[in-house]
Amino acid sequence: MNRRAMIARLLTLAVLPLSLLLAGCGGPSQPAERPPLEGAAIGGPFTLVDKDRQTVTWEQFGGQYRIVYFGYTFCPDACPTDVGVMMQGFARFAKDHAAEAGRIQPIFISIDPERDTPKIVGEFAAAFPPRLLGLTGTPEQVAQAAKAFAAYYAKGKPTAGGYLMDHSRIAYLMGPKGEPISMLPVDKGADAVAAELAKWVK
Repeated sequence: MNRRAMIARLLTLAVLPLSLLLAGCGGPSQPAERPPLEGAAIGGPFTLVDKDRQTVTWEQFGGQYRIVYFGYTFCPDACPTDVGVMMQGFARFAKDHAAEAGRIQPIFISIDPERDTPKIVGEFAAAFPPRLLGLTGTPEQVAQAAKAFAAYYAKGKPTAGGYLMDHSRIAYLMGPKGEPISMLPVDKGADAVAAELAKWVK
C-alpha cells in the first residue's frame, strides 16, 4: 500500500465513528422536551370552598393534572373570554383523549371574595362545562392561594357600575404532583389550548 492510500484509509477510519455518531442525532435518542415551567416556584397549599361551602384543599387533587385560572365573576370581558377558550380547548382535547381528560381538573379561583360568594362562583363555573370547579374563600384564603401561584390582583376604583379588579390572566397547567408544567395559550384559541394539553397530559 503506498503512502497516499494509507493516509486515505486512516482518514476514513477516523471520520467513520464521528459520522455514525452524527447519524444518530435527531432520532428517538434525543432528550424529551422539558416543561416550560419546570422548577418554577408556582403552586402550593390552599384552603378554599366550593359552591356548596365545602372545604377544598390543593392536596385533594393529588394524582390529577390541574388547570388553574384566577379571575372574578363580575369581570366584564377578560375572565369569561379566557375561561371560555380554556374550557373549549379542554372539551376538544377530551373529545380525542377521553381517558387523559378524565385525569384533569379545571379550577377557577375567585380573586373577588367580597362579591363572589360560593353560590355565585358555582353559577359562573356551571356556565363553562364540562367539570369546571369554582372556588372562593375569605380574603385571607384567596390571598394565600394567589400568592402560591404568583397571581396578581388588586381592587380598582369604585365606579357607577361597581368596581373592577385588576389581575393577571394566566391559565396554569399543573401536574399530578402539583408541579407547574406550562401556561395554556388561551390568547391563541381553543385549538392551541387543546394542542398544549395533548403535549403534556399523558
